[in-house]
Amino acid sequence: MDLFFIADIIGIIAFTLSGYLVGIRNNLDLLGILIASFLTALGGGIVRDVILDTTPFTFREYYPATTVLIVIVLSSLFRLYKKERIERKLFFVISDTIGLVAFSITGALLALDAGFNIFGVVIVSFLTAVGGGLSRDILINKVPDVLVSDFYGSIALLVALLLACCDSLGFLNELSIFAISVFAIALRLVAYFKGWRLPKIAQD
Repeated sequence: MDLFFIADIIGIIAFTLSGYLVGIRNNLDLLGILIASFLTALGGGIVRDVILDTTPFTFREYYPATTVLIVIVLSSLFRLYKKERIERKLFFVISDTIGLVAFSITGALLALDAGFNIFGVVIVSFLTAVGGGLSRDILINKVPDVLVSDFYGSIALLVALLLACCDSLGFLNELSIFAISVFAIALRLVAYFKGWRLPKIAQD
């Protein structure tokens, strides 16, 4: 089975759970929770495909939406929203990281295939990885986590830049993609556990 397909499933699960928990903790009703979950997991990919002028993958394949629905149902049955800080558990952090990197790579590769320049590759990669979460947070009138939280969105930007550089140098192949994936996952996990953050401009 394709490793990126597995990574895609893991990412959808982690992002769905993230959206589900945000919906619960913001006292959304059932429809609101469904929207928050679907938007977080699939919103970035839909935005990506609209930019690429193609029918969104989510509307062509059944497994993305089916996976989201299964996660929502299981999360409700097992009352995961009552688990304290489940987002900080090791399994969730790893799953979320794998999803982040997989979505970043997918967005970057599709942008490269469409002939986008490096700016377009970076934007499409970033939106694919974090666009769903951005949309969700804006919808609930909250400053998007990716703009104020730890070393997260930066990983998507770095992945896109590395892939674009490999492509321009003629080194873009399965081995280089895998190496970038491993590097990005390791960097994100180290940054998370070390508490690395991007600097902020001090307000006097």
